[in-house]
Amino acid sequence: MTLRNPTRSEALAQLRKSLAEAGFETPALDARLLLLAALDIPATELVMRPENILTSAETEALASLVKRRLAHEPVARILGYREFWGLPFRLSAETLVPRPDTETLVETALRLLPDHRSSLRIVDFGTGTGAILTALLHELPQALGIGIDLSEGAARTARENASLNGVGDRAFFAVSNWAAALRGPFDLIVSNPPYIASPIVDTLDREVREHDPRLALDGGPDGLGPYRVLIGEADRLLTPGGLMILEIGYDQAEPVSRLAADYALEVISLVHDLSNNPRCIALKRT
Repeated sequence: MTLRNPTRSEALAQLRKSLAEAGFETPALDARLLLLAALDIPATELVMRPENILTSAETEALASLVKRRLAHEPVARILGYREFWGLPFRLSAETLVPRPDTETLVETALRLLPDHRSSLRIVDFGTGTGAILTALLHELPQALGIGIDLSEGAARTARENASLNGVGDRAFFAVSNWAAALRGPFDLIVSNPPYIASPIVDTLDREVREHDPRLALDGGPDGLGPYRVLIGEADRLLTPGGLMILEIGYDQAEPVSRLAADYALEVISLVHDLSNNPRCIALKRT
């Protein structure tokens, strides 16, 4: 920020200009979110009182946030939370930032489940923030769910988010190497596993490779390691007719389908995201 004690509207305009010149894709949105966070005010307050002058403390707080953004720290990391499925989720260093495309997985599960009021048992592998499991439990009032993560910090964050969003009494979290600690059976298995091939991780966008945990990104030499584990466990963990819904990379529909066929799982749906890339695959135990 170059203005000393600017008005709110001046600070917003200056910040938007700085972020645009730095090449960020959404400078207006980023500027607004950072200003609201620095001032600790709701959006309506900014609209109603744009000419209020920032105090020295507010100017310094905003400058600190801007410095982090110009260093390519994601806005969600700076704010400490991200919205998913219309719900707030706190972030930690051990979790991915929930992406809007992952809502496709939740939508697919809800579409394929015939009775949203039945007593379903759900397990979410690589739960991270707990976004997928929490969103599903929010929509399935009689369901119970378990979130599994290899990271203790992620499991702790997921537990906090389930409680924050009112489903903590139906959500349980454990640290485990995939299904090693589970017996089943489950009606629904969901996962957004690490699926980036190891050699590709270091070539990802700076905001991802420097701020998302590698453990949640790296899917092994070909990116398919977690799918081999999860699909291999389907017969043991799923009820007859149970569903497994997995997020996949844009080029992984065919190899994951072949893995499913090897374990006699039926591909019942391949869903594309808003960019028309394959985003999740739904499998059924017959």
